Formats: sequence, C-alpha cells, structure tokens
Amino acid sequence: MSLEKLIKQTIKETLQKDKTKNINESYVVQSPIFDLKTELLSEKNKVHHEKLFQSYTENLNKISAELDGVNKSASNANHSSFRSLKIDETYNHNAVFLHGLFFQNISDLNSEISTDSLSFMRLQRDFGTFDDWQNDFIACSMSSRNGWAITAYNFYLNRYVNTIIDLHSQNVMLGLYPVIVLDCWEHSFYRDYLSDKSTYTIAMMKEFNWEVIEHRFKLCESIKKAMEK
Repeated sequence: MSLEKLIKQTIKETLQKDKTKNINESYVVQSPIFDLKTELLSEKNKVHHEKLFQSYTENLNKISAELDGVNKSASNANHSSFRSLKIDETYNHNAVFLHGLFFQNISDLNSEISTDSLSFMRLQRDFGTFDDWQNDFIACSMSSRNGWAITAYNFYLNRYVNTIIDLHSQNVMLGLYPVIVLDCWEHSFYRDYLSDKSTYTIAMMKEFNWEVIEHRFKLCESIKKAMEK
C-alpha cells in the first residue's frame, strides 16, 4: 500500500470511530499567588492583574475539559467546535504561562546582575554588549501591540534572541524557550503610567529578578547539551 493510501485509510478510520470513545486529553493547571513587593506598580494594578491571571487559568481548564467531549469527527477548517476550542486553548495556555513567567521575573527590590553570571555572559555574547541587549529589549516592548516582549533561547538559531508576541498567540517565533518576559498589554501599565509605556518598561527592568532568570539560562544550557547528544 502506498503512503498516500495509508494516510487516507488512517484518516477514514479515525473519522469512523465511535464518537463515545474519546481519548482523555484533559489537564488541569493551577495559577500560584505571587507576592509582588514592587512599589513601581500600584496595589490596585496588582490585584487586577492577579484576577486576570486567575481568569485565564479558569478558562484554560474549562477548555481542556470541553476538548475531551467535543465531536472530533465534525472537525473542519471553516467552522467546528474542535477548531474553535483548539485556538482558544493556545490563546489561554500562552496567557497563563506568560503571566506566570512575567510575575516570577519581576519585583526584585534588590535586583542585581553579576558580570560573571551566565545571564550576563550569554546576553553579551549574542547581542554584542549588555547595553545592546537592553536597548533591543526596550525596542521590543515599545513595538509590542498589546502583547509581550521576550528574551528567549532559540534552539534553531542556537542563540538568545529578543522577540515580540502580539496578544498571546500572534507572531510567535518557533523554537523558543523564554528566559525573560515582560507584559506589554495596556492593562499591565495604563492604571499607573497611562500611555507612558517606556517608563513602565524601564521600571520593570530595574527590578528584574536575575536569580530567577539565571536559573532559566542554566536550564536552557542543560537542554541544549542534551539535544546535542
């Protein structure tokens, strides 16, 4: 049997399966409570952002449960419940984990990076200087359209890059492991900074938690070595 015929037969058999025999794919995620000590964000901002984080988590868990019971045999590219749920899954999944990464790597009142840290050395290596990385990261923040500025290791390029994600799931570069994440949605800064995203960006960068970030860099290096074996 040719490969084309085999693929067609597999698809046909999949669509003809008993609709009651669904594969259990559901999962449950939890959103921890973060103690943001920073005074560069107001308490109202922190409370609102925490509630938003929780709502994304609740939506993701609901979508996960609904995907278990959705009729997969009716799936199509024009309109289907399965397609809609999968798109919503990606949007809310990214929202949950990007927020978690963001909350973890901000609000360090004693923020300090050592020149002999892995974080500093890798950013200097891949951007020329640490200042060049900062300027590029700020440019990403200013360019984000209600989304995220991210420093990540790109496993295809074998280097660290700065990138932009609009919303939670638009313009996502493949092969990334985020190490530094900044929320650039208006809700993250408008209450405290109005439209002055630049001042907000610099304020958050002043309190980056480099201990958390350093752990992420080390994890990237470990993953990279494992992939090279």
